[in-house]
Amino acid sequence: MKNTSQSRLPLYTFVVFTFLMWAFPADAHLNSTGMGPFYDGLIHFLMSPEDIVPVLALSLLAGLRGANYGRRALFTLPVAWLVGGLGGLSAMNAKPHPFVAAAWFLLLGGLLAADAKVSLRVTTALAALLGLYHGYLNGIGMGQFDTAAVALLGLMFAVFVLIALAAAFVIRLRAQWSRIAVRVAGSWIAASGLLMLGWAIRTR
Repeated sequence: MKNTSQSRLPLYTFVVFTFLMWAFPADAHLNSTGMGPFYDGLIHFLMSPEDIVPVLALSLLAGLRGANYGRRALFTLPVAWLVGGLGGLSAMNAKPHPFVAAAWFLLLGGLLAADAKVSLRVTTALAALLGLYHGYLNGIGMGQFDTAAVALLGLMFAVFVLIALAAAFVIRLRAQWSRIAVRVAGSWIAASGLLMLGWAIRTR
């Protein structure tokens, strides 16, 4: 029974990763869910692979390093995302640079695949930079401050929950093969970054 579950783990991981990387229409403004700005922000994050994949990679990396790293990422990244989003509300127009998006995939996916022994300070800095950058991009074009602020809280909540679930899942892993499976997911994220980088260079 144990061997069967082990053999199916790569398949399950591939299915989840494929779902996360599925292309959704990108809009500068939030798509309305009809449930209010909080849920608009939450759904926007869950349907944005360029946001959710780097957060997932950082969460898995923090989980591999231990509980202290997971807690630091859990509180640093959502707060930085909110701060960056509030800063982005005052910006008139800006577009995410494809090379920067690819760099985040490559950096975090590479660190995860290598099981890099990054320090707690470096992990905190990565979480802060990731949150500020993506939060700023999310905040641009959200509209009125009161509605946008609530949407940003929804985004922050989604980021918090994802980190909590992913990091806690990895922290509990003890078998070597399961930790290797997490690193394999990192290699796929890094490979996706290479594809994004190549596509960006080709379309310039």
